[in-house]
Amino acid sequence: MDGREEVERVELLERQGTFKRLVEVGRVVLVTHGEDANKIATIVEIVDHNRAIIDGPTTDVARQVISYKNVVLTDLVVKRLPRSVGTKALAKFLEKEQVVEAWQKTAWAKKLEARSRRAAMSDFERFKVMRLRKQQRSIVERQVALLKKERA
Repeated sequence: MDGREEVERVELLERQGTFKRLVEVGRVVLVTHGEDANKIATIVEIVDHNRAIIDGPTTDVARQVISYKNVVLTDLVVKRLPRSVGTKALAKFLEKEQVVEAWQKTAWAKKLEARSRRAAMSDFERFKVMRLRKQQRSIVERQVALLKKERA
């Protein structure tokens, strides 16, 4: 990498900034603590440098002041959302932008869903999963052995 490419890369990083997820009105957050844990909501107003007002009319998260320590910022943002928007208007914005559907398509949401499904399994269901994984591993090992045998 010559000096010019390095300067261009540094300029790009300076323009782009270090942080990709900023606290802003319209930012979709995942609540991590409390009764609304693992639900998404939207920042509708910033109270101060420690707290924001969130609302999640489509995910049953009541409008509330919440600390930034209890939420995680996602990559999703509702564009052109006015400050202190009402719950009904926010629901219309979320439906228009299809935020819940976009969230459900992310790997993060799928991982949370899989984790909750796994936690809700009974002992017999865990046993069935173990047996299926053993069968899968056996099939893969046989196929790998055949491929090795063909190459040798």
